[in-house]
Amino acid sequence: MRRTVTVQPGIAIPIREGSSLAWLRASNRGDVQEMAIAKIKLGDLQVSRLILGGNPISGFSHQDGQLDHEMQHYFTAERCKALYRQAELLGVTTHIARADAHIIRLLIEHWEEGGRIEWVAQTAPELGTPERGAEMAISNRAKAVFIHGGQVDHLYCHGRIEEVRPALRMIREAGLPCGIAGHMAQVFTYAEEHLDCDFYMCSYYNPLPRDETPEHITQEEYFGPEDREQMTRLIQRLSRPAIHYKIMAGGRNDPREAFTFAARAMRPTDAICVGIYPKRNPNELAEDVQYLSEALAALGQY
Repeated sequence: MRRTVTVQPGIAIPIREGSSLAWLRASNRGDVQEMAIAKIKLGDLQVSRLILGGNPISGFSHQDGQLDHEMQHYFTAERCKALYRQAELLGVTTHIARADAHIIRLLIEHWEEGGRIEWVAQTAPELGTPERGAEMAISNRAKAVFIHGGQVDHLYCHGRIEEVRPALRMIREAGLPCGIAGHMAQVFTYAEEHLDCDFYMCSYYNPLPRDETPEHITQEEYFGPEDREQMTRLIQRLSRPAIHYKIMAGGRNDPREAFTFAARAMRPTDAICVGIYPKRNPNELAEDVQYLSEALAALGQY
């Protein structure tokens, strides 16, 4: 069975039933043409306006421990690389994922096999200081680096957010765009006045308190609409590009509504990051490209 998805006005590509591996086999036969979608800049780095997120690949469902476990077992190296190739075919040129040994090994394999997806790295708080996380990313071919949102929130809660400065300086000195992530609007208000970033990662929701630990611990999470409204209002006032993430509330929001809402909140300098779980919907990434393309086109953006 075949359907089509329009990525640019007047251009359609096939949506194929089956896994990301089916996409990869089709591309190897020449049955699928590579597409291009709009890009923005983080500093001097061009990134696609739809960015492939890394939470599902790392086993973070933001739903429950059972789904975390299921994702960990589903995402073999072969399936991850097939998803990267599918992203490349759809014009999704950028991947946001953790700067840990697991992700680095997957990306090395993909690049050595001819893959081209570019990595915007998120520091991993379990490695220790933000500088250690930044060093891990810089030394393994990241194109840009930002400080993990839970880590930034945790430092902010304890009046220690200035501790991100050395890591931001290290990233900038390596010639890479630097940024911070966060789940609280106050973090970005502070950053606008006191930190020199090239971009921000702005979560639509603040599902967990981070005062006790910067790391994600699977537990019941709260995704309240008031958080989404507050963050998107703040984004309009920011002086740097924003990457909108958690727009789907960990799979709780209707996809078309989520992309329509996000497109209305996006400035021309902004992008969206979403995680993908092909086991449940092999066409999820293609459909997300379509949702964003249609939502932006309705606003006169392409």
